[in-house]
Amino acid sequence: MGIVPRLPISMSAAHTPSPVDDGDAPVVRMRSLGVAYGAHVALEDVTLDLHAGQLVAIIGPNGSGKSTLLSAISGLARPTSGRLELFGTTPAGTRRRVAHVLQTTVANESVPLTVRETVRMGCYGHRGPFRRLDAEDREAVERAIERMRITDLVSRQLHELSGGQRQRVYVAQGLAQRADVLLLDEPITGLDMITQETITEVVREERDAGRCVVLTTHDVGTASTADVAVLLATRVVAAGPPEETLTPERLASAYGGHVHVLADGTVVLDEPHHHDHRHHDQLGGSSRD
Repeated sequence: MGIVPRLPISMSAAHTPSPVDDGDAPVVRMRSLGVAYGAHVALEDVTLDLHAGQLVAIIGPNGSGKSTLLSAISGLARPTSGRLELFGTTPAGTRRRVAHVLQTTVANESVPLTVRETVRMGCYGHRGPFRRLDAEDREAVERAIERMRITDLVSRQLHELSGGQRQRVYVAQGLAQRADVLLLDEPITGLDMITQETITEVVREERDAGRCVVLTTHDVGTASTADVAVLLATRVVAAGPPEETLTPERLASAYGGHVHVLADGTVVLDEPHHHDHRHHDQLGGSSRD
């Protein structure tokens, strides 16, 4: 776009008919999916189904393909092998959408872009940048602003905001698209508590509203609170309920053995260049150094 570096403009997903008309069919279906950048293989042989009404956490070490997986779903990365289907049971002519919120970036100070203008850009995926927003679009924008607690910031320039405030603006932009699948790339990593709580609350609301929410994370505690955890290391090491997926043995397989179990049952991931990520046996009982 050339407006804000890596500005997370949500993208409309192409409709790919599915050969099976199943009422419980996944909204995203991957079969032996692979993505390579030249000689570098980012994803290999990924077979995975994602369903409406699910909160899915993608967790894995650095370079495991987490961001690439989201980019493949949103269309930012082109699969080099296998198959990816979106909304396979959607009737012909029905419009379905994927919103992709990238990680927080530094705003371009040379572009005078306000918070409200940034959120409104979430509607460009279906409205286009040169058509006026209708009443439904405007309502969606205002509702997204309210939900992300940025009403008092709407007239501020994007580059004036803190990292946490900008991340809330970007998530609001994704919400304004009213997408059926919401992709969030490490949405709360290293951010202030208000931002973490706000995004966590909205993620739950979107899931409860029947949408598929997929987020990437380095934190086992965060992944353990999802409906489905996907342990990724270029390939899918394990996928399913967190209590079955995030075991010390499977984590050790994905992280190359850099996993330690403390006397109190806490699992510590010793990943280079990142904080330790600790996880207690009970869901949600996590802490980070």
